[in-house]
Amino acid sequence: MLKATTGAQVKIHYVGTYNDGSEFDSSYERGEPIDIEVGSRKLIKGFSDAILGMIKGETKNFSLTPDEAYGDVNPEAFAEVPRSNFPEDFNFEPGGMIQGVHPTGQRMIGKISEVTDEIVVVDMNHPMAGKDLNFKIELLEINQILASPETTDTPAVTEEPPAEEE
Repeated sequence: MLKATTGAQVKIHYVGTYNDGSEFDSSYERGEPIDIEVGSRKLIKGFSDAILGMIKGETKNFSLTPDEAYGDVNPEAFAEVPRSNFPEDFNFEPGGMIQGVHPTGQRMIGKISEVTDEIVVVDMNHPMAGKDLNFKIELLEINQILASPETTDTPAVTEEPPAEEE
């Protein structure tokens, strides 16, 4: 049987939930599985690690702690922004998401944490920071990738030897 290893291109369906059971993402809901490279830095490491060793058709449930996903909430990632920096008619809603541009020119997204007459406290942490994440993944396809000079000369998919009869 072919097993997914680092570098394999795989197609999966997945559902992500928080500990309270609320769903935060689902490829099933979108009606389309996703194609990913196992071990890619574009994925949460814990998510990618869970795919390692899976075979086509296998379904797996797993949970990731904050340190395996988006990290803990960083108290230094809260910014106090003068209310005067916002348009006069801006609707300040705690929990609402806002976009802005950092003085360096970098685009930023944050969540309004607190509003006073003078200051708006914006949480710049990833929205899933500090949260346990639960996943159900179904491996639909494994595609072998030929090794490239940047990787290794090991194939991305391994075939398990047949079980010996006793």
